[in-house]
Amino acid sequence: MSLKLGQAPLSSAPELCKMGTVELAQQFRSGALSPVEVTQSVLQQAQDVQTHFNAFTLIDHQGALDLARASEKRWRQGAPLSPIDGVSTTIKDLVWLKGKSIRYGSLTSAPDPCAEDAPCVTNLRANGAVFIGVTTSPEMGWKAVTDSKAFGITRNPWDPEMTAGGSSGGAAVAAATGAGVLHVGTDGGGSIRIPASFCGIVGHKPTFGTVPAFPASAFGTVAHVGPMARNVADVAAMLSAMSGRDLRDWTQGWNTVIDFDLKHVQLAQLRIGYWSRPPGGDVDPDVSRAIALALDHLRAAGASIKAASLPEEDLHAVFQAHWFAGAANRLSPIASAHYPDMDEGLVHVAQIGARMSAPQLVAHQVRRANFGAAMDRLLSQFDVLISPAVSVLPFQAGLEVPGGSGLQRWTEWAGFSYPLNLSQQPACVIPCGRKRLHSGSTLPIGMQIVGARGADAHVLSIAQAIERMDLEHILV
Repeated sequence: MSLKLGQAPLSSAPELCKMGTVELAQQFRSGALSPVEVTQSVLQQAQDVQTHFNAFTLIDHQGALDLARASEKRWRQGAPLSPIDGVSTTIKDLVWLKGKSIRYGSLTSAPDPCAEDAPCVTNLRANGAVFIGVTTSPEMGWKAVTDSKAFGITRNPWDPEMTAGGSSGGAAVAAATGAGVLHVGTDGGGSIRIPASFCGIVGHKPTFGTVPAFPASAFGTVAHVGPMARNVADVAAMLSAMSGRDLRDWTQGWNTVIDFDLKHVQLAQLRIGYWSRPPGGDVDPDVSRAIALALDHLRAAGASIKAASLPEEDLHAVFQAHWFAGAANRLSPIASAHYPDMDEGLVHVAQIGARMSAPQLVAHQVRRANFGAAMDRLLSQFDVLISPAVSVLPFQAGLEVPGGSGLQRWTEWAGFSYPLNLSQQPACVIPCGRKRLHSGSTLPIGMQIVGARGADAHVLSIAQAIERMDLEHILV
């Protein structure tokens, strides 16, 4: 695999690694291709991607080929389990995969294989997904870049000197480079959407509870599980396969929506709210310019676009209270003697969270509830909100914040992400332009599309309509 600066990482992938779910199903049904030969190509690509960008903690050659052979047999018998039967899939190193070691990006975790699948894996397995490996995460998924003492730095396939984002950074890299079609991510403060933006792919944070979770996240009800892929259609197909009620997840609503069929959307009829400023932070001018140019295309297509702002601006403290308390909860079973083996930033925020009083935490929970209700009211006025996905461009790999920015923590540049974990609305990130660098390379910029709770199918349908406008080729 050879990286060509300025080109999309997928351009150098083998042809079998570029196909999506629809094309693969057609090829499998006709017999023109088999899941086995596609899986073999994807496994080789994953190995090459690992060498260059460090996206995996595990590549499971034998397990993947066993699943692919079973899928091949079903397709030959004309009895596939679903449209994603035989499609290569990765699991993040925070999500249980039966028989495999999930390490949470940590030297302190036990290497014992998982005794059962997480609910989303159970659902994907029932639909015939072929699991090719486990993708990298920062320790405990605590930050929005992907590096750890256990597995090293995951690098951006557009420019290896840059971060892939996080915490689902390995999944985003795998998607961008053709090392699998479908990728399980988690998102507690932007961990699907930030790496999707930085790596130029599609990532969807569903309405909370749409995808069941078990074990329950130590970070509580800000944590979501969702799909990542190269296009909206694949994300929608994956979301359909991984969703549904699971009695291991008490936090799910009883009326869990599982219909994510994409509908045709008339852009001329859309009411769009433009959310241009994140809580307590600035936006890189090139990011703002790319979104503004994209909105010009939507206006030209007839969409109504009005300025929108969040109903509460001071959300940073509210999110940090939830996140830091969650970090303290996550570290509570780990002896302090092991802290030197852990990410210093994670230990630091956990110590802050441990000092928080119960009344302080409950006060922030009440503020969260008030904000969530206000967001529900705001989303009743628009079909969707549109915003930048991230306020900054990809920056140097191995850093938590952009060098020279004066920022202290990742939350300070993730203000377009974490509010929606507090309020639990669905949010989809799609590519929307690129920043041209002096070196001749380009870096992706993402657009975020936010809808009312439960309106995932509507959000994804609009995302696909915008995707078809080919805005990712906007250069700034």
